[in-house]
Amino acid sequence: MRPRNTTKILGIFAALAISGFSSASLAAPTDAGSPVPDAYGRIVDNGFQLPAIPIQKLDKKFHRQIVDFQTKESAGTVIVNTRERFLYYVLSGGKAVRYGIGVGKQGFAWSGTAYVAWKQEWPTWHPPKEMASRKPEVAKYVEDGMNPGVTNPLGARAMYLFNEKGQDTLFRLHGTPEWSSIGTAASSGCIRLINQDVIDLYSRVRPGRNTKVVVIQ
Repeated sequence: MRPRNTTKILGIFAALAISGFSSASLAAPTDAGSPVPDAYGRIVDNGFQLPAIPIQKLDKKFHRQIVDFQTKESAGTVIVNTRERFLYYVLSGGKAVRYGIGVGKQGFAWSGTAYVAWKQEWPTWHPPKEMASRKPEVAKYVEDGMNPGVTNPLGARAMYLFNEKGQDTLFRLHGTPEWSSIGTAASSGCIRLINQDVIDLYSRVRPGRNTKVVVIQ
């Protein structure tokens, strides 16, 4: 969700961008993708029942699919293109798994690199104090958090991004029960995926400094 110290986070990633990241190392994918069949059906996960997603109501480009994707980044890298509303998990052989994403209402003004320090199944949600000020109804969750569940804003999975100095950026890759927000700038700050998609991404990502996350505009 939205970071508690936006100015600090933007500064971190601005510094990373200056340090040498270049979007020139990335190449746009082709439009021809291979949708993953039966990816959005009803599932039971760790005792929680996730409903089927009426995926036909979402633009097909935001459906999970395998696409051609040429990049200098190694297999296993996560590339987030906030402008296009896509997240790519790089595969070998010039391919990637492409997922539709939702981004923050104010977008991401930074670009740079991070890594997945750790990840969690069915996480507890702690809204930032700034959100609690705007929405008093969520203030009770600031300290103790909202228990995991199908209505939890972090969804079924969360992956926590740290910068190259080992500091928590307070940005997350996470699931969402609001599937219709995919492809939009509707969240409070972090990168959100359909729950069925974040479960798939979570199964591929291995925490540690070798799991590079590249964020581009």
